[in-house]
Amino acid sequence: MSNKNINITLPDGTILEKPSGITGLEIAEGISTGLAKQSILVEVNDELRDLSFPILEDSTLKILKKDADEALELIRHDCAHVMAEAVQTLFPGTQVTIGPAIDNGFYYDFARNESFNLDDLEKIEKKMHEIIEVGHPFEREVWDRKKAIEYFEGIGEFYKTEIIKDLNEDEVITIYRQGEWLDLCRGPHSPTTNHIGKAFKLMKVAGAYWRGDENNEMLTRIYGTAWRTEKELRTYLNMLKEAEKRDHRKIGKEMKIFTFDEEVGAGLPLWLPNGSVIIEELENLAKETEDKAGYDRVRTPHITKGSLYEKSGHLSHYRESMFPAMDIDGNEYFLKPMNCPHHHKIFASLPRTYKELPVRLAEYGTCYRYEKSGQLFGLMRVRSMQMNDAHIYCSEEQFKEEFLSVCKMYLKYFEIFGIDKYEMRLSLHDPKKLGEKYVDQPELWLKTETLVREALEDGKLNFVEIPGEAAFYGPKIDVQVWSAIGREFTLATNQVDFAVPSRFDLTYTDNQNKPQTPLCIHRAPLGTHERFIGFLIEHFAGNFPLWLSPVQMSIIPVSEKFNDYANTVYQKLKDNGIRVNLDTRNEKMGAKIRNAELSKIPIMIILGEKEVESNSISVRRRFVGNEGGISLNSFIKNCKEEINERLQMPSPKND
Repeated sequence: MSNKNINITLPDGTILEKPSGITGLEIAEGISTGLAKQSILVEVNDELRDLSFPILEDSTLKILKKDADEALELIRHDCAHVMAEAVQTLFPGTQVTIGPAIDNGFYYDFARNESFNLDDLEKIEKKMHEIIEVGHPFEREVWDRKKAIEYFEGIGEFYKTEIIKDLNEDEVITIYRQGEWLDLCRGPHSPTTNHIGKAFKLMKVAGAYWRGDENNEMLTRIYGTAWRTEKELRTYLNMLKEAEKRDHRKIGKEMKIFTFDEEVGAGLPLWLPNGSVIIEELENLAKETEDKAGYDRVRTPHITKGSLYEKSGHLSHYRESMFPAMDIDGNEYFLKPMNCPHHHKIFASLPRTYKELPVRLAEYGTCYRYEKSGQLFGLMRVRSMQMNDAHIYCSEEQFKEEFLSVCKMYLKYFEIFGIDKYEMRLSLHDPKKLGEKYVDQPELWLKTETLVREALEDGKLNFVEIPGEAAFYGPKIDVQVWSAIGREFTLATNQVDFAVPSRFDLTYTDNQNKPQTPLCIHRAPLGTHERFIGFLIEHFAGNFPLWLSPVQMSIIPVSEKFNDYANTVYQKLKDNGIRVNLDTRNEKMGAKIRNAELSKIPIMIILGEKEVESNSISVRRRFVGNEGGISLNSFIKNCKEEINERLQMPSPKND
């Protein structure tokens, strides 16, 4: 350790004078023995480091315990290393490639002639527990590049060798060792394998191409999940079981909402009548909301010349996500991947003045994006989508109010759909990638990011900042929501565009009669029909509120002698715009009620002799039971109020 002293600044502002080379663990021990025992890693000058990392200069220091958010990612990364050691111990000759922490867990890709099966996973998991129990320290070593290449080539780890050779020449080569086993890794890691604990489980085996390139070798990927405590693990596994019951693909099929067909094409959903009802209700909601907010509706074509996307910049940034070009009369045409360039053209089609701003153009436009076959997943990842899209053209002075109004629109939708947990993620640019990933206008980046941040703060909205995830033309808000069982979904986006309007020569005349370029806000509060309906199916487990249910009620006559009255009730409900079916099958009433419940129909109308004599109906509501008799007119009035107000209905979390 050096004789030189350095200053360590703690989060509360306390400054400790310590010798250069001191570690985070030693500082924790100096504060208290209890803190040292609970510590798992440190944050030095905003960078995560091992507890054993030597601090050589004046630094800020935050000591993190196992309950910190950062610690969870660390545990998962540790688990990946322990899994790789277990695999190579049990299956000699297997090469390890890449093994990161991911949302809810971790994975590692392995190169092996045979795949792994469920019995193998049990063996690997058992071996992992043994390795963790030993408690080997994670030890960081810095190696010479040449030595690292020779070592990994010598033991037949050719994928690791390729990774090292692809690193920049000035990259520090770090190795992490746990006992006799080691791996190429940047870190950080926990003090020992014992710090991982027992709250992990291996989940499944899948195929994965080396470095995600389908032209490369197919590897075997093992997925696992890891948590701080066994209680957290149990909660997560129970959520997965519930999610499996609520799988939108399963329920969507049972409720006849959508289907896919090989002859139509992968990722191209066909909406059945029940699905079309849901789409129409969502569009009605969006149109009503947007009409009140001063939006104008527009329509744009499904194909467009490539030159339009060259001008917008989409062709250079998103061509891999677009379907191949079509040659029409010697010109390249593309299926529309997004609506914004078309809306820019609509804005530019007329002269604009400051008195017209803001201009708000809305469209439920169909877009097409090429998703790789392996990435398609029910309605969540498709190749054809109908987007709740709109573009707001405004002055800089109007921006904050317009942006905040869009965010408030999100909150109103959350209330309607019973979304209690959400997070808005402010995605910022990476200054190092200007001109590469982002438009090279640093001053405008800082200016618009500040405008968005201030709007969110003024609105007292829940948000976090995510560096390096902005759109190429400006900062954006990604909206994350959690379903009723706690599963996270990316719902929609709210983006600022300061670059593309000038590319399209979009202007308005200000109050000095001078041309100005507007800012553009891209927004899609309900995302796409496909993703949002997939989310809603899981969120409600198919038990949609009355206003959104494809079939809102079923009429069940007790016997066929009441069919005439049932037909009268049916017609009156239909005339009042209620979606109803009439079950006159020669079945027992109990079977008919059970069928309606399995079909997730919210309301059943039971008709027998008493109802005919009193010219009334008997109502049975799903999850509530029998509500008794009521006059048909009163019932219709109540239902129409519930539907028009888009109220929630009683629905259990576990159906």
